[in-house]
Amino acid sequence: MKKTWRQALVQGCWSGAIGSLTSTAVLAAAGNEEKGTPLGPINVIARWFWGDRAAHHHEPSLRYTATGYAIHHASATLWAVVYEKFVEAPEQRLAARVAGGLAVGALACFTDYKLTPYRLEPGFDKHLSAGSMALVYGVFGLSLALRGQLQRR
Repeated sequence: MKKTWRQALVQGCWSGAIGSLTSTAVLAAAGNEEKGTPLGPINVIARWFWGDRAAHHHEPSLRYTATGYAIHHASATLWAVVYEKFVEAPEQRLAARVAGGLAVGALACFTDYKLTPYRLEPGFDKHLSAGSMALVYGVFGLSLALRGQLQRR
């Protein structure tokens, strides 16, 4: 049974929050490991508003950190609604939900770096290796399946 848009929006807000928090944790950990700056990969997202100077800001700030996280959270929620509407179904097995979540994470990455204009790309590549970026999008995809699994318990 397919979800209504209302159901997908409500559940997508929860899935998006889980995905945003987990992927932000991975962004921070990978940024700290690779560049010694946990906030660099989060701040860089604020380039939507502040241009490439956001990529060079490594300290916490409302301008870069809060804006970057807000954009990241909104984007995660958008992709979570897509997942909830077109992928997740109550009768699905965990493996199908996980595969669907990973597919949505891969689609988000492809969209972010192949279809999106430069200024609107997240800019993670300015701070992270390709492997860390794959981990961020993979964890995000896995996190999408978590909301449905938690609800079933």
